[in-house]
Amino acid sequence: MFTFAPPRPRRRPSLTPMIDIVFLLLVFFMLASTFGPDRALPLGLGAGGGAYSGPPRLVGIGPEGVTLNGASLALEALPDALTPLMQTPEDTVVLRPVDGADLQALSDVAAALTQAGMSRLIVVE
Repeated sequence: MFTFAPPRPRRRPSLTPMIDIVFLLLVFFMLASTFGPDRALPLGLGAGGGAYSGPPRLVGIGPEGVTLNGASLALEALPDALTPLMQTPEDTVVLRPVDGADLQALSDVAAALTQAGMSRLIVVE
């Protein structure tokens, strides 16, 4: 009959290397990430109740693109198409995101209009 050596007690694995790796990953991701906003969309809260004057200026923002008063057009052409409809650059432009529109599209339209000098933008549902 064979005689085997007495069984040795099992060693428990050391957790120190795993803890070291977890802390290294934590430090790496803390240093590699940014915590501030990359881009902000400045929206002022108006008191409302102001009178709307002039022709309609409704900019629709959807997944298929941008529309001005129901007519499709490119984002680059939007400021030029709005200029004849406005008496002054302080006239109100109404932005209306439709179902499926993302926030980036709204931000792009607002940035294009702000760069063109249009300062009063209203976002409606």
